[in-house]
Amino acid sequence: MKTLFFISTLFLLLATTVNANEPIIHFTPDEMAYIKEKKEITMCVDPDWEPFEVINTKGEHEGIAADLISLVSKRIGMTIRLIPTKTWQETLVLSKTGKCDILSFVNQTPEREKWLIFTQPLLSDPNILITREDHPFIANLNGVDHESVVLPAGTAMLERMRKDFSNLRFISVVSEGDAMKMVSEKKADMTVRSLIVAAYVIKKEGWFNLKISGQPLGYENHLRMGILKNEPKIRDILNKGISTITPIEKEIIINKHTGLVVQEGIGYKTVILTVFGLLSIIGLIALLNYLLRRKIRFAVAKELQMKEQLLEGSKKAEIGNMVANISHQWREPLSKLSSINLLIMAKLQTNQLIEDKWLIKQSQELENTLDFMSLTMQNFLDFYKKSSNTTTFSVAQSIEAVFSIMETKFLDNSITVGLHVEQEYLINGIKNEWMQVWLNLLNNAVAVLVERKISNPTITIVVTSQMIQICDNGGGLKDEKEHNGLGILMCKEILNKYEAELILSNIQEGLCAKIVLKA
Repeated sequence: MKTLFFISTLFLLLATTVNANEPIIHFTPDEMAYIKEKKEITMCVDPDWEPFEVINTKGEHEGIAADLISLVSKRIGMTIRLIPTKTWQETLVLSKTGKCDILSFVNQTPEREKWLIFTQPLLSDPNILITREDHPFIANLNGVDHESVVLPAGTAMLERMRKDFSNLRFISVVSEGDAMKMVSEKKADMTVRSLIVAAYVIKKEGWFNLKISGQPLGYENHLRMGILKNEPKIRDILNKGISTITPIEKEIIINKHTGLVVQEGIGYKTVILTVFGLLSIIGLIALLNYLLRRKIRFAVAKELQMKEQLLEGSKKAEIGNMVANISHQWREPLSKLSSINLLIMAKLQTNQLIEDKWLIKQSQELENTLDFMSLTMQNFLDFYKKSSNTTTFSVAQSIEAVFSIMETKFLDNSITVGLHVEQEYLINGIKNEWMQVWLNLLNNAVAVLVERKISNPTITIVVTSQMIQICDNGGGLKDEKEHNGLGILMCKEILNKYEAELILSNIQEGLCAKIVLKA
């Protein structure tokens, strides 16, 4: 394997140096005369289309398209000069008014054929449907009614889809990033993007609540240079330059701008199996999550029938809250798994080989994520498992188990939680009953901190041999009746069984719930 890695690395290094002997292009006498007279070609680009192309803060053209066109420029012996623009709409206006000879990286469409002719493709790349993670798979866009599709204005994709899918609603925005953001924030149902762009942007912006939900057939990107109709010789000259770019050169350029560095080391079949393995794991986790919820609902419902009305109402409310917590807690890990799968799919779709080291790293991330999900599920099961058996357990460890269930809620609301164990204390009792007490008190504290929009929200827990104290900086209780919510009454009901007392009192910054243990 190390030998393969070395040979592959050497091969890529050679590929970058062999170009010192540039390929010879045979121009016609007319073309040579045109090149000598024309001297330079003016070019307009999309200023905000990472990783394909951008205009950076120095006014320079960067990205996959920039590097490919730079190769073409060098090989045909003509300068291609950038005409800077701030938006794609401005680029189109300049092109239509003849202010630039070529557009850099575009799909050929009937609308653009009104003023442009096109080179052969510089690069081909499939388009995919991007939705939020909760959206079902889309096998056929004709079967999706009244959903919204957001796309950058003036793009070939918007032009074509409006014509092909009257069953969809279309929203136009300024940039690729705006489109992805609207889908992420539930302001649109989906967008359609290049696979390379989608993989790059999702990873860069951290939009891991997005996923690939399908691929519209016949919607591949064949990205070409568009030339003004009155300049056919430019097209012919550029085509000769484009034909000299090798697949290896394209791959090196794509890797440079997407961060998906690849080397030889794993066979294509192995990668396919890995992708299907990851998809199977994600599907299995979703199925287990569904079965677990159903099992918990049935088990808890049966138990609730034997409870008093007070405990019944409180527990039902807590079940819904807890299931929501677990779903929320698993959202980020599932997004990580989806992200790994997305990156591998991007490599496969662009016919790239995958390095052992990279795949091992992704597998370790997968393993760590599954370990976290397993621990969360175990704490969940411990909490809801019907039990009349008493055990001796650590107070601090049972509180930490509840932390693992509520961690995402703390993070989402920027709540700092501190656990200070002045003296370890062991309780002999039913563990999940005590976990219910910690959960109720912590949920109450979180609710107050969020509702009152407390700056720097904090929850502090202190454990000693005589008491457990949970304090927050939420401003305290303003009405004595607030002491008697269902959650608090349930806590008191449980603590009475163990001859422990719950005392609620306001302090300077907020509320303290003190559990005084029996001597």
